[in-house]
Amino acid sequence: MSNTQQQRVYAGLGAAVAWFALILQFVLLMQNRKTSAGEAIVRYFSYFTVLSNILVALCYTFFVAGIKGFFAKVGTQTAIVVYIVIVGLVYNTVLRFQWLPSGLARISDELFHSVTPVLFVLYWLLYVDKRSLQWRDIPAWLLFPLAYLGYTLLHGSLTAFYPYPFLDVGQLGYPSALLNCLWVTIAFILFSLLFVGLAKAWRKRPPVAV
Repeated sequence: MSNTQQQRVYAGLGAAVAWFALILQFVLLMQNRKTSAGEAIVRYFSYFTVLSNILVALCYTFFVAGIKGFFAKVGTQTAIVVYIVIVGLVYNTVLRFQWLPSGLARISDELFHSVTPVLFVLYWLLYVDKRSLQWRDIPAWLLFPLAYLGYTLLHGSLTAFYPYPFLDVGQLGYPSALLNCLWVTIAFILFSLLFVGLAKAWRKRPPVAV
């Protein structure tokens, strides 16, 4: 089996895991919602975790389908790696112990925050040709999380819904919430630097065949 065939199999499995988690989480949210269906849908797409998992799922799916373009770019794939790693780290170090899901919710939780991040990091390490990455690529990667933070604060000011406790202006006030936004932004910058640095370590190597 060629490296490309192996990548397609891996991407197919990764896509199946990511889409399953997204659909499962959506179904559970709709079943347990305490708001209107429309508001529940808006809240579903207000989680950075959900948005990052969608990006991962699309990246896998586009590769399996042979679709070139935005999701085939190494910069896009590396930005998505940064996003999904932040999702996993923030959840497992800050948020995991604030609730105890069980049953299907536990499965969705682990797929979202542990399985998908690990699988996509491995995908990036094994199959993405990282040699063209440059430090100057990083500012563009920050646009999505910065836009998300801005949207979250604006949406929260209108609805009092904040998807994450460290962004909850109602509980923390704007100074603390904005400081947390700064720390999150710094985390994105640091991990972007880390992955570009890793890419440069592979600069003179072809993608690893496994």
